[in-house]
Parts: sequence; structure tokens; C-alpha cells
Amino acid sequence: MLMRTDPFRELDRLAQQLTGPATWSRPSPMPMDAYREGDRYVVAFDLPGVSPDGIDIDVERNMLTVKAERRPAAKADDVQMELSERPLGVFSRQIVLADTLDTEHIQADYDAGVLTLRIPIAERAKPRKIAIGVGSGRREISG
Repeated sequence: MLMRTDPFRELDRLAQQLTGPATWSRPSPMPMDAYREGDRYVVAFDLPGVSPDGIDIDVERNMLTVKAERRPAAKADDVQMELSERPLGVFSRQIVLADTLDTEHIQADYDAGVLTLRIPIAERAKPRKIAIGVGSGRREISG
């Protein structure tokens, strides 16, 4: 078997072994992308190997919190682990949402290890035209 070594990967692995798996009180960060798509913002989180029932999404005021837990797979008694590089434990990310987003209508989908949140822009924040009224005539004020 041909093996390539990456010293930085080894440092990351060693640091994770020293600190232990992440817990609910000390979660690890999760990678994410955020972008605008038309009239909504899209936020995508990488959560490979996480069961959908292991994901918790909360919104309080304008703070969005996503927590997920990756548990070890059940193994038979005669299995001997040779290599374990996939991180286990709890992952968390908090995002402050702008007041212009409609947090009442967030949609969440989970597919192929990616949690995607779609957050619509609030109607009050969308650009709109203001009609100009024309008076019926000129009025003078006398005193």
C-alpha cells in the first residue's frame, strides 16, 4: 500500500486526540458557505455522516444556532480499528442574522451530508416603488 503523509493533517489529528472529542459544552466548528440567491440567503453546512435526527437548529431573535452530533458507528466485538481520521462528537456554528431576514420562514433541507438553510428576505426590506400623489389644485393659506 502506498501512503502519502501530510504533516499538517498529522498535527490536526494529534491535537484532536489530545483534546478529545467535542462535547455539547465544547463543540467543534463546522465548515459552511453563505450566499444570496434571488430573494433569499442560503447557508450550507458540511455535516457528512451525521444523522438528520442528530441535527438541532434554533433561532432566538436574530441568532441562528446549528448543532450536530456525529456518533461512532456500531461495530461488532471482533472489529479492530486500524485507522480513525473522521472526527466524532459535537459540531456547532452560530450566525447573527440581519434584521432584514424573515426568520419565521426558514427552510431546512439535508441531503448528501449537506444541511442547507434558505432564509427569505423580509418584505419590508425588499426594494419597492413609492407612488407620488398629485394634488387636485393649488391651495393658498390666508391668515
